[in-house]
Amino acid sequence: MPLPAAFAAAAAGGAVLDGAFPDKNWWPLAFLGIGLILAALPGRRAGAGFAVGLVAGVSFYGFHIQWVALFLGPVPIAALVLLQALLFAAGCTAITLAYRWLPQSWPGPWGACLGVPAVVAAVWCAREAVSSTWPYGGFSWGRAAMSQATSPLREAFAWLGMSGVGFVMVLVVAMILQIVSTRALRHPSRWIAPVAAATLLVGLPAWPIAQTGTMRVGAVQGNGPAGYFDDRNPGDLTQAQVDATTPLLDERLDAVLWPEGATDRSPLDDDDTAATFDAIAQATAAPLIGWAITERDGKTYNTEIQWEPGRGPVDFYDKKHPVPFGEYVPDRAFWRSLAPDLVDMVARDYTPGTTDPIFDISGVPVGISICFDIVDDDVLRRSVTEGAQVLFSSSNNADFGRSDQSAQQLAIAQIRAIELGRSVVNISTVGRSAVIAPDGSVTAELPWFSPGVLVETVPLSTTLTPAAMWGDQVEAVISVTGLGALLSAGIFSRRREARR
Repeated sequence: MPLPAAFAAAAAGGAVLDGAFPDKNWWPLAFLGIGLILAALPGRRAGAGFAVGLVAGVSFYGFHIQWVALFLGPVPIAALVLLQALLFAAGCTAITLAYRWLPQSWPGPWGACLGVPAVVAAVWCAREAVSSTWPYGGFSWGRAAMSQATSPLREAFAWLGMSGVGFVMVLVVAMILQIVSTRALRHPSRWIAPVAAATLLVGLPAWPIAQTGTMRVGAVQGNGPAGYFDDRNPGDLTQAQVDATTPLLDERLDAVLWPEGATDRSPLDDDDTAATFDAIAQATAAPLIGWAITERDGKTYNTEIQWEPGRGPVDFYDKKHPVPFGEYVPDRAFWRSLAPDLVDMVARDYTPGTTDPIFDISGVPVGISICFDIVDDDVLRRSVTEGAQVLFSSSNNADFGRSDQSAQQLAIAQIRAIELGRSVVNISTVGRSAVIAPDGSVTAELPWFSPGVLVETVPLSTTLTPAAMWGDQVEAVISVTGLGALLSAGIFSRRREARR
C-alpha cells in the first residue's frame, strides 16, 4: 500500500474502531477498524510503520476519549491522546517488523496464514497490556475487546478474559488479511483457521454460574452537584443524596449503596455526616456502603466505607489506582514546572489504597471498586478470587456530562459481569447507573442526570470462571510468546542478512 494510502487507511481505521464502542456500539466495526490498521502496516520500514501507527492512534483515541476535554480541557486531552498514540505506534512498529521478519522464519503457507497472524495478534495484545499498566499505572480504556459487550462474542469473556478475547479478534482479522492479500494462500483450505477461530469466539457457551443465594440492594443516584467545577454550598452533595435515598426507608434491604462523590465531608471527621450515615443505616436496618474523602495517618484516600447501623464504620476500601493528573499528580514538581495552572487544579493528591477489596456484609463477601477500578483487571479479578459473591462499583461521572464516557464504563461493567460470573451493581452520582446480571444483561437502569433508586434482588455466586482463575496468565502467555517469537525472528533475519 502506498504510504499516503496507508496514512488514510490508518486514520479511517482508528475512527471506525471507535464506532464499535458505545455510544454508537456498532460492534462489527471493531473488526473492520482493526483490519484497516493492519492492512496499512506490511511492507514498511520501522519508521514508516511507527508513523502509520501514530496516525491510527491519534485518530482512535482522539475520537474515543474526547470526553476527557470536558473535565480537563484541550491541553491534557492532547497530552493523553499523544501518549496513547505513541504506545499504539510502538505496537504497530512491532507488527510491521513481524510482517517483515516472520515469513523468513516460517516460509510455508501455514506459517503465513496462521503463524504470522498469531504473532501480530499477540503483539497487539502485549501493547494493550503495557498501555494498561504504564506509565503511572496506565490507561486501560479502549482495549479492542471492550467493544464487544453486546456482541455474539460476549460469552467468550468468561472463558478467555479481556485479553484473550482481544487476541482472538485480532487473530481472525489478521488471518483473513493474509489470505486475501497473498495470492499463494487463496485456497479454500486456508480458510479453515480463521473460520475455526471465529467459530470459537461465537460458539463458546455461557459458563455455568451456580447461584448460592440472593442479596437485596438499594443503590442511590443522588444527582447532586458532584462535578469538580459545579457551584455548590457546603452540605449540598450530602443533602441531595439523602433526599434521593428517602424512597428506600420503607424497603427491606441487605445493603444500601452510595456512589463516589456522594458526600461533602467525611463521616470519620464530621459529626453531622456521621449522624446522617447512621440515621440511614438505622432506618433501612442495613449497612450503608457510603463514600468520602478520608484523611488517615496523614494521607488522603478516595474511600468507600461500610457503615453498620449502631456500630459505625467497620471496614474501608481505598481506591487502588487514583487517576493520574485527575486525582493526583505524579512527579508534581516536574509537571508543575511545565504547566503550573493545570497542575494546581488538582489540589489534593490521593494515595493509592492498600486495603483489600472485600466487605463482609451479613456474612456475604462483596467486591468493592471505585470508578476507573472497573477497567483494572487485577482489582476486579482479585475481588472474585478472594471470595466476592457480588460486585459493587461506584463512580462519579458528573464531570463528563452526557458524553460517551458513562456508556463506555457501563459496557465495561457488563463485560466484567460475564467475565467474572458475578452480578454488578453499578451506581453513579448522575448516571449511567444500572444493575447487571452475571450474563451481562442490564436488569434495571436509571435515567441520566435525575435522582432515583435501584432496588433489586441480585443473585450471589461462588463459581469461578476460567477468566477469573487464569485471565492474567492468559495475557502473560500470549504477550511473552508473541514478543519472544518476534525477537527470535528478528535475530534469525539479522543472521541471515549477515551470511548474505
